[in-house]
Amino acid sequence: MDATYRSDLRELNGLNFARFDAKVEQRWAGLDAKLEQRLAQLDAKLEQRIAELRAEVRAGFAELEARLTKRLFRFWVAQAATTAGLVFGVIELLGR
Repeated sequence: MDATYRSDLRELNGLNFARFDAKVEQRWAGLDAKLEQRLAQLDAKLEQRIAELRAEVRAGFAELEARLTKRLFRFWVAQAATTAGLVFGVIELLGR
């Protein structure tokens, strides 16, 4: 009877372990799916934020380029006026 009891106990333990193992696998699969979903959401948010930052940087560079172009234009106009004034001044001095 002792051998039968041990055999039944081993069989019961084997069945319980199989059920436990199946539940653990099921929970791991659920956690894995949740983790994959969460990572996909974070990846999408990160991609969106990177796109927003790129747009902000491009807009900033465009604004900077516009300001520099205006300043360079003003500089060259001032330089041209100064050069013209010097040339006409020298011409007037030489013409006397």
